[in-house]
Amino acid sequence: MAKESIIEAKGLVKTYTPRGGGPVVEAVKGIDFAVMKGTCTGLLGPNGAGKSTTMKMLMGLTQKSGGSLTIFNKEATDLSREERVRIALVPQDDNLDPDLTVAENLMVYGMLFGIERKVLKERVPQILKYMQLSEKADARVNQLSGGMKRRLSIGRALVNDPDLLFLDEPTTGLDPQARVMIWQRILELKKQGKTLLLTTHYMDEAQRLCDHIIMIDHGQILDEGTPKDLIARHVKTHVFDVTKPIPLDLPPEESEDVGDSVLFYVDDGAKFRKALPEDATYLQRPANMEDVFLRLTGRKLRE
Repeated sequence: MAKESIIEAKGLVKTYTPRGGGPVVEAVKGIDFAVMKGTCTGLLGPNGAGKSTTMKMLMGLTQKSGGSLTIFNKEATDLSREERVRIALVPQDDNLDPDLTVAENLMVYGMLFGIERKVLKERVPQILKYMQLSEKADARVNQLSGGMKRRLSIGRALVNDPDLLFLDEPTTGLDPQARVMIWQRILELKKQGKTLLLTTHYMDEAQRLCDHIIMIDHGQILDEGTPKDLIARHVKTHVFDVTKPIPLDLPPEESEDVGDSVLFYVDDGAKFRKALPEDATYLQRPANMEDVFLRLTGRKLRE
């Protein structure tokens, strides 16, 4: 049975005029995509690709210039209050209230959604336990580490028990332990049937969490699919990083010059390894989403 789409964009366009004047900029150029119910979808791209603008349109922070954008099979701008309550956002920057305690941040947020205090008194301790923050319930926000603040931001987004969750760079700046803990919670939320859309600059994160990935650059979708399919299409199975000088009699394979070495993208790793001279200096590893990202968007630094 085909899955139901929670978000659907068709010909989505966003244009704006730069401050101070100048020609109109088309930040998003007529893109089509869908986010299916109960999945985690990644919206990936370099700085200035158009993904942040797309997220802002989805979250209602900026109006689209053209095309259609539906959430819960309804135009995003026409969602009722009841439908908006089914959506939550974890912003990139923690906008927690520093004057409140950890528990109070959740209580006040819940009251903004009209949730009864009696319900919140039961739900808040459950969320704190789920996010491993029970011992910090009475602590002020400014007493928390960066990882704790991110966990609190995610916990706050769960207060209204949303069906759709936007996660904007959920683990930026966190240590490996905090990242893994948040990954576990995101995977558990997906198992509960939540629909998640995330942006991230960590390709290992996207590969680990996402069922479907949309690669965007210069306002256009470059490709989309499962991590496994994207890797197979763009970089094959294995990557050999061979230090120069490169032997002339290597089998013909897709390759990329990256300065002091050449990357070879191959499916038959054993065959290629056998063709290398014994004194060749190389590193062999499985292909991954970072390879896909760099092959599709290039290696030039973006500001």
